[in-house]
Amino acid sequence: MSLHRRDFLKLSGAGAMAAAFGGLGFNLAPVAARAEKLAIDEARQTTTICPYCSVGCGLVVSTAKDGKQRAINIEGDPDHPINEGALCAKGASLYQLVENDKRFTKVLYRAPYSDKWEEKSWNWAIETIAKRVKDTRDATFKEKNDKGQTINRCEGLASVGSAALDNEECWVYQAFLRALGLVYIEHQARICHSSTVPALAESFGRGAMTNHYIDIKNSNCVLIMGGNSAETHPVCFKWVMKAMENGAPLIHVDPRFTRTSAKADIHAPLRSGTDIAFLGGMIKYILDNDLIFKEYVVNYTNAPLIVGKDYDFKDGLFSGYDEKSRKYDKKKWAFEMDDKGIPKRDPSLKDPRCVYQLMKKHYSRYDLKTVSSVTGTPEAKLAEVYKTYSATGKPDKSGTILYAMGWTQHTVGVQNIRTMCLIQLLLGNMGVAGGGVNALRGEGNVQGSTDQALLYHIIPGYLPTPRASVKDLAAYNAMITPVSNDPKSLNWKKNQPKYMVSLLKAMFKDADPAEAYSWMPKLDDGQDGSWLVLFDRMFHGAFKGFFAWGMNPAASGANSHKTREALTKLDWMVNVNLFDNETGSFWRGPGMDPSKIKTEVFFLPAAVSAEKEGSITNSGRWMQWRYGGPKPLGDSKPDGDMIYELAQKIRELYAKDNGAFPAPIKGLNIDDWGDGHVYDPHKAARLINGYYLKDVPGKAPDGSDVIFKAGTQVASFANLKDDGSTCSGNWIYCGSYTGPDKKDNKAAKRSQEQTEAQAKVGLFPNWSWSWPVNRRIIYNRASVNEQGVPYQPQKPVLAWEPAEKKWVIDVPDGGGAPGTIYPFIMQQHGLGALFGPGLNDGPFPEHYEPMECPITKHALSKTLNTPTALIFAGEEAKRAVCDPRYPFVCSTYRVTEHWQTGVMTRWTPWLLEAEPQMFCEMSPELAELRGIKNGEKVILDNPRGQVWAIAMVTKRFKPFTVMGNTIHQVGIPWHYGWVHPKDGGDSANLLTPSVGDPNTGIPETKAFMVNVRKA
Repeated sequence: MSLHRRDFLKLSGAGAMAAAFGGLGFNLAPVAARAEKLAIDEARQTTTICPYCSVGCGLVVSTAKDGKQRAINIEGDPDHPINEGALCAKGASLYQLVENDKRFTKVLYRAPYSDKWEEKSWNWAIETIAKRVKDTRDATFKEKNDKGQTINRCEGLASVGSAALDNEECWVYQAFLRALGLVYIEHQARICHSSTVPALAESFGRGAMTNHYIDIKNSNCVLIMGGNSAETHPVCFKWVMKAMENGAPLIHVDPRFTRTSAKADIHAPLRSGTDIAFLGGMIKYILDNDLIFKEYVVNYTNAPLIVGKDYDFKDGLFSGYDEKSRKYDKKKWAFEMDDKGIPKRDPSLKDPRCVYQLMKKHYSRYDLKTVSSVTGTPEAKLAEVYKTYSATGKPDKSGTILYAMGWTQHTVGVQNIRTMCLIQLLLGNMGVAGGGVNALRGEGNVQGSTDQALLYHIIPGYLPTPRASVKDLAAYNAMITPVSNDPKSLNWKKNQPKYMVSLLKAMFKDADPAEAYSWMPKLDDGQDGSWLVLFDRMFHGAFKGFFAWGMNPAASGANSHKTREALTKLDWMVNVNLFDNETGSFWRGPGMDPSKIKTEVFFLPAAVSAEKEGSITNSGRWMQWRYGGPKPLGDSKPDGDMIYELAQKIRELYAKDNGAFPAPIKGLNIDDWGDGHVYDPHKAARLINGYYLKDVPGKAPDGSDVIFKAGTQVASFANLKDDGSTCSGNWIYCGSYTGPDKKDNKAAKRSQEQTEAQAKVGLFPNWSWSWPVNRRIIYNRASVNEQGVPYQPQKPVLAWEPAEKKWVIDVPDGGGAPGTIYPFIMQQHGLGALFGPGLNDGPFPEHYEPMECPITKHALSKTLNTPTALIFAGEEAKRAVCDPRYPFVCSTYRVTEHWQTGVMTRWTPWLLEAEPQMFCEMSPELAELRGIKNGEKVILDNPRGQVWAIAMVTKRFKPFTVMGNTIHQVGIPWHYGWVHPKDGGDSANLLTPSVGDPNTGIPETKAFMVNVRKA
């Protein structure tokens, strides 16, 4: 039977209504059912992308053409290659999110010391917020720091932005904030996947998921660790099942036996926080048994490079550690260079100071017995996992790793991921079909919003935020230009000055680039503006104004009592969201007395994703366009409209009264954001891509000379210039919108057309667009040998056609003929990094216990915790380290029916009915120990606070034997909060500690200590 989308929609619409309402006691008579079908038949249909997790599932929205023009049905898009019409529980309930009478659809205002909301108009809100911004900025702006260095920053404002915004909205938001002078700019990625970026970037050159969701089906072995994909990314798991159907074993490593475990061939339990010990044991197993893909390791990794004599490692500490500053001198970890400035190498891998031998020595301690004693994983299970996964180290095999926040949210989060990067390089699993290190991110546009730099330490395209000591543009460009003298290292980052100048021209089009650089706000050297630091500063009264844009930090941030108390220290706050939430209403929450809280709160109602237009980028780097179906409900607005109107109003105020350092505000290029009245996502998308500001000579695709006229779109970042003749809001997105018409919007492409070779691995290069330059698998030059022949001819992603002298299948990662360049082109030396000297906590991953742990020592060294972790003075007493009052390891996790802090899902009736309350999962042994029965109410507490939960007694948890002791672990979801539902419980983050990874500051919410008792 051939079923087209319109027929599918007619049938599934009626079927969905019957299934949904029939299950709730309704009887749809035939006449009513036919009426529903006809309503869908006459509806206007638009496509959108699911706003929940990062898989990027397609949906079809049916909107009534008459009446109020509201959504009448939302279905999975059967044409979409990722989900093929399938949806998880959240995606399937999207209709209830859009058509929800509990949405806040009016502007609300809470006056200082008030106990109620007041309705206000949009004009009043925009004008009042603009005045608050200007007054705060003028009062707290600093041109110089204490050293006399130019910083041009606003000290009194901070923002936490959102991965719920479209790419175009994220870009204009960051430009708006930076023009105001903000440096405390953070968002969701910091607390969920920030550790992914430096781990992958240090290892391979870029910080993104290396392959894509469909590619999972090509794997010969799937390892899921640090995640529970069947539960948290169900449509992604569909592709895991495809791999299994093709014969791939599935390994799941997790403290619990979960829905993923139930489908796995092997489930290996381990205690939270011991992943490096587990994976370090696999590295030892691979090296001891000579299971590496040697040709790959010698040619494509830094295994042969010689490390300088200053490098050493003793008893848990690397050379260069300063105990007073709690930092390493990373110069001690440098490579030895020859007289040409090229790293020395030993291709035989026998030199005792080559990376390979140093790595072998480092992991020699990680034997099965020791690893088992630390992790609690039985030795036989460790050996089974190691043997099964390391079998992918053959040229024609590939293994993939899927992970999520079980790896990222640790004080060793970066190194958790780095350990697996080492394994993948040793086995030759990078750049190939069915391989890679694949971060399953938890928000629809967390990848895109990170790319657009809603984070303090980067600006769009992963360029570093300017620092005060880098006094001018020339110095900045010199700093971001790495040098390599190796002729085989493409060293692509040498082009970064072109990207920086083009970014400055996109932000401040009419300014000279050098002047525009001076307008950019500067961080002091060593200044940390990450999430935990931001809220610590807020807690100590450092900020007057605050934007919580699409975020709910009162529930999502670690140590939430501290966050909620911090909000009371503000003069004013703007909360942009869909529903009432713990942040917007913090002033009336548990333990709060509104009459004593001065914070002025502005609540701005946002449109739902299906009501607006723009692009989002999934975890696999697919940039997909979504269209508006129903109009925004009530007075709600798309985020882009709010930002645009606010920027215009603030400019008006500075035009009227200059105030502090008005140049960047007056010079901000908002002409490319809209038409002067209405925000335009297409204009913003074209700006992000970039266009020529002058007539520029160049080459056409056929090699002929051509003049690129001013105003025309730039075709690729290879054409960007450092002379001010091009602008591009984000160089990695250059190539995504290459012409003046909407048909030139490559994110909107919806063709499943593929060549035979592309179809074999499922590249789908004509569906959407993937950064960079539509490359679907990054580092794909590593999938072929030095003659350009694929290592895996049965599933190639790249191949050299010698007759035509060109690469085919995917877009090659770097040009030129085979064997002329190393495959990891974003690395200074072009090689995958087994030895990573750029991280703050060591060039090799080393096991350390979580900052809160049940033991006082472990078997691998005398150094208990990571010595460089982010900690806060005065909070030591609130940490529970081997404290008998708090004997149980606790971890937070997600469930299928809810998402993040639950702001969207707790207000969705179908989802709330499925998971209505906070619960605590525990083993029968622990329940018996504490006299707790299944379904009883329990209290979890530690020095930071307490939460209640319903006991879920299940054999999915089992006690661990760790260092000869019995250790119990419990788990709690983090989707709840006091606002709604009435008896749903409060945030799990009331218990989590404010300690962070030394590279990123990501909080450690996956391993901390609690007590559990009957309520």
